Amino acid sequence: MELSNKIAVITGAGSGIGRASSLKLASDGATVVVVDFNKETGEETLKLVKEQGGEGIFIQADVSKTEDVQNYVNKAVETYGRIDIFFNNAGVIQKFAPFTEVEESEFDRIMSVNVKGIFLGMKYVLKVMEAQGFGSVINTASTAGVRAEHSVAVYSASKHAVVALTKGAALEYAKKGIRINALCPGGVETALTASVTEQFEKGGYIPEELPNMRMGRYAAPKELAEMVAYLASEKASYMTGSIVLVDGGLTL
Repeated sequence: MELSNKIAVITGAGSGIGRASSLKLASDGATVVVVDFNKETGEETLKLVKEQGGEGIFIQADVSKTEDVQNYVNKAVETYGRIDIFFNNAGVIQKFAPFTEVEESEFDRIMSVNVKGIFLGMKYVLKVMEAQGFGSVINTASTAGVRAEHSVAVYSASKHAVVALTKGAALEYAKKGIRINALCPGGVETALTASVTEQFEKGGYIPEELPNMRMGRYAAPKELAEMVAYLASEKASYMTGSIVLVDGGLTL
């Protein structure tokens, strides 16, 4: 199998793209370190991994807290000796609102998880990978990281920051055996996108423009997981600093 004997750390692994990627990487032979803030869903992902014959552990963490990030990195290394693959995926979505009505607390929440969480994850995993002399990092950005989306300016800013962090780190580590790329999903059928629909149905604010699902549907999480597995593997050995759109033509 393509990822046999590889050790993969996946944040936001309790649902959506993170869960699908945990299952995909495990099916390709990787041992997975499942990281999520939600203990119940994280442990459920690990159970699903084991049910399909995979191996791994679960670690609860708030990715915006330094001590939690250090803990999941240290436990991964203590348990398995190294980190070959890091899917830096945990993130939250913004509540749709006019720019001037976005609360400061909402700004802080989005930036704390989506930017600081990505930064801290790379900060501590890259130290491990540099000592090893190898590794693949995949950061979850978004189509909102390459263009604006209506009424989610803060979310868009956070995902643009993920793109910038990816490129900056990729430049620094290109000669150190470490590849760092960003995944940019469009609409994906997850709990996050379901919560957006729920917002609209409850009579909340609706943007003047909504994303155009050109294929007439959202992506299934497993469709994103296939790209994660590709970027994690040696098939993508000459890719670093790439911003990979998997969006069904949304950004066309």
